Amino acid sequence: MSLLARLAPHLPYVRRYARALTGDQATGDAYVRVALEAVAAGDRAIESNMTPRVALYHVFHAIWCSTGAQLEAPRLEAGGSGDNPSERLMRIAPRSRQAFLLTALEGFTPSETAQILETDFEEVERLIAEAQVEIDAELATEVLIIEDEPVIAADIEALVRDLGHRVLDIAATRGEAREAVARHAPGLVLADIQLADGSSGIDAVKDILGRFNVPVIFITAFPERLLTGERPEPTFLITKPFQPETVKAAIGQALFFHPARNKQAA
Repeated sequence: MSLLARLAPHLPYVRRYARALTGDQATGDAYVRVALEAVAAGDRAIESNMTPRVALYHVFHAIWCSTGAQLEAPRLEAGGSGDNPSERLMRIAPRSRQAFLLTALEGFTPSETAQILETDFEEVERLIAEAQVEIDAELATEVLIIEDEPVIAADIEALVRDLGHRVLDIAATRGEAREAVARHAPGLVLADIQLADGSSGIDAVKDILGRFNVPVIFITAFPERLLTGERPEPTFLITKPFQPETVKAAIGQALFFHPARNKQAA
């Protein structure tokens, strides 16, 4: 099996990660594309002591570090206040943000993260703590949960409340989601894609985004249905079964990065 073939199963996930890290699908995909081109051309070697997944993320970060000046989104302009959530996150980016996402969103162990970032375990722990302080400083918001499984919905509701957010409603169908947003505009949507009556969480989200510009996090057992590369894809996607830390990471990143929220905070 060729090297690129061994890396292929991990590409949807490194693309997801790159989008979460940069806050933009096109920018994230640009990093991934350059990384793959470097591997194919032999410019970046795959370390023999790493699993294919760890090695792919390692190459991605090597590209980030070597070409970030060209691919990174613009930093805070002169005269900027620095109060914009995205600006605050970019101020601690990329290293703390990388460590936090690699462990909480991508599920790497601190040791694997240290390999990817070419650092040690203690530094990874410090970087994660630094990122968490910034994320926890973000204002709470009102959350709509679209989930048809009562136990999972209750788990998500408890987690959202623990994070200091308020749950507006829990919708089990597309129709219930429409009714919920008709009563109150959400600040964040957490949505499954396969709902109780056979309706689609994707369609429910489209309905909502047709009225409100809010961040959306999909939580699904079928991530491959959204990570096809054939249409604009969600920046924030959590795979079931999920860990609480994963949801927390995604919520923090979604609230930091969403353009409409950033404009309101500016």
